[in-house]
Amino acid sequence: MAFGVKREELNRWKQAVLDGEIAFLTHYWLDPRFPGITTVTKVGCSDLGRLADWCRDNGLPPQHIHNRPPFPHFDLIGSKQPEILKREGQWDQLRRFKLL
Repeated sequence: MAFGVKREELNRWKQAVLDGEIAFLTHYWLDPRFPGITTVTKVGCSDLGRLADWCRDNGLPPQHIHNRPPFPHFDLIGSKQPEILKREGQWDQLRRFKLL
């Protein structure tokens, strides 16, 4: 279940994904398969080749991309989440979701 994201944030993320940008959207998330994980960052891009390259550049397996047109994305969770968000300069999301 996802929560903690505003509609306008979601709409900006969707537009950026459709425009072929690498876009980040963090929200609270609870899933019993991942105990202790309370947030996820959706890293989206409609250009699957670009998204796969981004995954490889960040040491992530591109085969875990959720190819769900029109919003393909990679779910970034765990210790890699704050590491990559810092590298990408996503300071607002890091602070807001207390990932620093």
